[in-house]
Amino acid sequence: MRLIVVDDNDDAGDALVHKLRLRGHQADRKRRGSDLLVTHHRYHAVILDLELPDMSGLTALRKLREVSSVPVVVLTADTDERSVVRALRSGADDYLVKPTRVAELAARLYAITRRLPVPAVPTPTTTVVAGDVRVDLEAGTVEVAGRQVQLTRVEFAVLRALVEQPGTAVSREQLLDRIWGDAFVAVSHALYVHVNALRTKLDRPGLITTIHSYGYRWNPGAAIANSVAVEESMTVGALASRTA
Repeated sequence: MRLIVVDDNDDAGDALVHKLRLRGHQADRKRRGSDLLVTHHRYHAVILDLELPDMSGLTALRKLREVSSVPVVVLTADTDERSVVRALRSGADDYLVKPTRVAELAARLYAITRRLPVPAVPTPTTTVVAGDVRVDLEAGTVEVAGRQVQLTRVEFAVLRALVEQPGTAVSREQLLDRIWGDAFVAVSHALYVHVNALRTKLDRPGLITTIHSYGYRWNPGAAIANSVAVEESMTVGALASRTA
């Protein structure tokens, strides 16, 4: 199991990593909550100390839960029930009071990961079609009404993240985390610019909708409605020219 230990205490953190490695785990240590938010994708589970130098462990946990459901075991020196409850309500899957007993920690990690649902294996989809918009995820190309549309690397990454979840609202934090590797970097305005550029190039109103104060959604029904409206307009125009 790939584990990340987030603890700014060099002696305790390094000792815990060493013991976990002796048990066959691939364990790394980070000192700051910001390190966790950038690197959490690489790990199967998180071991999080609540005392960190750049932010509280609870703050790091809440931010992590905005973008990831990776299992988290909190380590705390505080035996106060309110502290434990706050950690669990903030998104921790379990907690342990220091000093850490590695055998118990390993058992709890195993229990948490065992309870996780096994994700269904999706049928590979390489092409997404919405009305006259065709997105080839494998080739990285987009066509609108048979005409190829040139997108930048970031624009296509945004598009991919949306079309892979049609009809589902995708938060700004999820998009930032996926594309830039950090949901909390100061590039939210850049995301806004890329989404607007994407809308302009696709030229299909309503296909990418904004969810106020949350994020964006790929709305394939809008593309179908647009293509139907275009076809009806062309038909009416053709009939009018014949009768003129």
